[in-house]
Amino acid sequence: MTVQSTTSSSDLFASINAANSAGSTTAASTTQEAQDRFLKLLTTQLQNQDPLNPMDNSQMTSQIAQINTVTGIEKLNTTLNTLVDNMGSSQSMQAASMIGKSVMVPGSQLSLVSGQAFGGVMLSGAADQVTLNILDASGNVLQTQKLGARDAGTFNFNWDGATDAGAAAVDGTYKFSVSATQGGSTVEATALQVGTVSALVRSSSGFLLDLGGLGTVDFKNVQQIL
Repeated sequence: MTVQSTTSSSDLFASINAANSAGSTTAASTTQEAQDRFLKLLTTQLQNQDPLNPMDNSQMTSQIAQINTVTGIEKLNTTLNTLVDNMGSSQSMQAASMIGKSVMVPGSQLSLVSGQAFGGVMLSGAADQVTLNILDASGNVLQTQKLGARDAGTFNFNWDGATDAGAAAVDGTYKFSVSATQGGSTVEATALQVGTVSALVRSSSGFLLDLGGLGTVDFKNVQQIL
């Protein structure tokens, strides 16, 4: 004797998978209901199977393995969501602690204050010569510095406001550019500007740091905290 049922195990697996893709509290409840229905159906099939033609062990094992896999995926999704939430909270605390501090981020702006300006350079590889050019608002080169050989990574530089013509530049905002070579080949060099974090701004992609006149930058783009 066999049991006829309008709900097959494949239908139940489809319901469970649909619940997993929904990712909500209602979906989780639907998943549990589908699992309960599956177990009841399996138990009923076992109780009413034909003694002369019992359910194949491999078939039953396969069905149980499938239901366990679906349950495992549901638990994994829950765990991942928890980790993402925790990472967001951790990032917000780290970002908040940076308010009032100076940070180095990609950019070529240079602020000269009381005859002192600071910037940075990030090299993708070692260089035997790094060249720095200080520019005015019109793009004219005010001073060229040979910074010598540098290892891969980030380093800082300072400008005292002096020009190649021997004059002293007035306080204000300037630009700079950097270039680097190794054995005659170009090394990628990224200009880094310095700004002070004045506020923390939440966005859809995470947290942004408000650097005042330099605008906002993504927390992950901070190369150095000074």
